[in-house]
Amino acid sequence: MHPIVTELARARVIPVIRTSTAAHAATAVAWLREVGITTVEITLTTPGAVELIRGLAADPALLVGAGTVPDAAMAQACLEAGARFLVTPWVDPEVCAVARARGAAMLPGAFTPTEVRAALAAGADAVKIFPASSGGTAHLKALRSVFPGVAFCPTGGVDPRNTADWFAAGAAFVGMGGKLADEALIAAGDKAAVQDAARAALA
Repeated sequence: MHPIVTELARARVIPVIRTSTAAHAATAVAWLREVGITTVEITLTTPGAVELIRGLAADPALLVGAGTVPDAAMAQACLEAGARFLVTPWVDPEVCAVARARGAAMLPGAFTPTEVRAALAAGADAVKIFPASSGGTAHLKALRSVFPGVAFCPTGGVDPRNTADWFAAGAAFVGMGGKLADEALIAAGDKAAVQDAARAALA
């Protein structure tokens, strides 16, 4: 197993930070860090995401990854900025090749067994199941029966209320957005709500 995947599995919950400004994303990371979350995925749909990754990755206490990576050029830019894992909601062999060449962990997105097989063939170190809510925990259990050695990360519809169910179904770790990066809460300065959600997810 890739050592970064081992770290992700140890973290258990990976916040997926997707906001309309880099400042809101940075605030979310700071608030989550205060409750012990030091592993984050910054999605490239966030404006200024690469520079944000650069700033966060300069802190050795943080494990920072890039999400929704659209192509090989952006994958390279994220890794040069300090991202240590790349996440896509689909299988892109070119992005996987960049990650492999740079020694970063690669988490392509898949849903069906055929897509999971394609992700593994492209060099996946773990597979993001997306959107996880469409198949639910029964779908993950079925995939685990066919791919028992694969580290799966369900994302999309995972929240503090059902995290334990996903782990029971065989998730190695989970990706979670929702209240962990809720823009309305961040804009309102509601640190308590974000941190309460984080504590509930970790519990």
